[in-house]
Amino acid sequence: MGIFSRKPKGGSPSADQAQVVQNAQAQAVLAETVLNSINDGVVIIDAKGMIKMMNPAAARMTGNASPADGVGLSYLSIVRLENGEGMQLPDANNPMAVAVTNNTPWESREFYLVTLQGSRIPVAISMTPSGGRGADRIITFRDITEELKKEGEQTEFISTASHEMRTPVASIEGYLGLALNPQTATIDERARQYLTEAHNASKHLGKLFQDLLDVTKLDDNRVRVHLVPVEMVSFVRETAQRQITAMNNKGLEYSFGMSGRGSGVDGQGTEAQIDPLVYAMIDVDFMTEILGNLIENAIKYTEQGGKIWVGVRADGDNVLINVTDTGIGISPDNLTHIFQKFYRVDNSATRTIGGTGLGLYIVKERTEAMGGRVWAESAFSEGSTFYVSLPRISEMEYQRQKQVLANTQMMPVGTSISAAASSSADALLSRGTQSTAPSATPASSNPSAEMLARQTTTSQNSVSNIQ
Repeated sequence: MGIFSRKPKGGSPSADQAQVVQNAQAQAVLAETVLNSINDGVVIIDAKGMIKMMNPAAARMTGNASPADGVGLSYLSIVRLENGEGMQLPDANNPMAVAVTNNTPWESREFYLVTLQGSRIPVAISMTPSGGRGADRIITFRDITEELKKEGEQTEFISTASHEMRTPVASIEGYLGLALNPQTATIDERARQYLTEAHNASKHLGKLFQDLLDVTKLDDNRVRVHLVPVEMVSFVRETAQRQITAMNNKGLEYSFGMSGRGSGVDGQGTEAQIDPLVYAMIDVDFMTEILGNLIENAIKYTEQGGKIWVGVRADGDNVLINVTDTGIGISPDNLTHIFQKFYRVDNSATRTIGGTGLGLYIVKERTEAMGGRVWAESAFSEGSTFYVSLPRISEMEYQRQKQVLANTQMMPVGTSISAAASSSADALLSRGTQSTAPSATPASSNPSAEMLARQTTTSQNSVSNIQ
């Protein structure tokens, strides 16, 4: 039964039944008039994916001469989608086809509609079930060419303005720092207080401009991911320890490990604890920024005397990182929005705490760029836990990827990555399964290479300690 069909109740005809039929027909005519007048394309299909009706906007956008041209055809032959790289989506990887098959809601702004003439139109497209599995499905789409153009102009303006303003703000911050340095200037205590406030404000402004630049790069797809193999326990531990001074200054208790025990605020364990090694392919800069944002938030929103726990553990095929605090927490209403751009929790406990509303959005985008996901669990006034889950790799794959990276850094210009990978695989096979780490690589200014060199030593020391 179609979504505009109506079946009168009862048996023998009556005046009331006739009125019901007339009303149903009037509603159907009204619905059809509305569909014919809107600029959004609407295609109604049955459970088998055959088109039952399409409005004039849908016919125009797909390149059909008339709405009747598509009736009776498979929707996949009319509503054809391509990704941003211009590749047509096969049925198995087509999220719209999956949604139609499973009768589940779906929407996206990431695809292009390909007309019968071969033109590509960026669209916001959705699939909405009208009922159970046997009911009709409704596909709607609209042209977002102008929206994307305006968004691009806004992004370009924000990027240019942030870049131009960041330079003078950096100068102001630098000169204020010199004024506060006893070796370069002599000032009284009241002046020091004023300059300290100005210095903190300039640092906050500089962070805002940097966040704005990062966001514009994310929105404009100008950020490239450089994945390298990393042992995650030592990496997260080293990154978190950079925040220990800030924790000490606020009187917070810090612990690191799977169980949240074994490390005091000074980073020295009060009891022996060996965390198992877990490995992942990450972008070192992305992961450093993710952990920095999450731990800084935990410090800001946890009152003096509170606790912060950072942990890393294997979670099936993933590496799970947690940043847990005993801070002010987040209400359920706010929890669903905290990863949105420019969103900030607004209550009496947060109004005095500075922030840009961009940190968690950047965390989410960075995490997803590495193939992971991020989420939070919290209750207001009961603390929060932020989780970052990333695809896990085996120790053998970790060693292989390290060798590939080392060979890539040493290979002559023009040598292909695949050649380096083949050479690395041959080298590992020839060394057998007893090898635990590749030979030392030459010193490099590449931070990823330096991290790998440190982790090779850490891994060997851990094995020695266990033995």
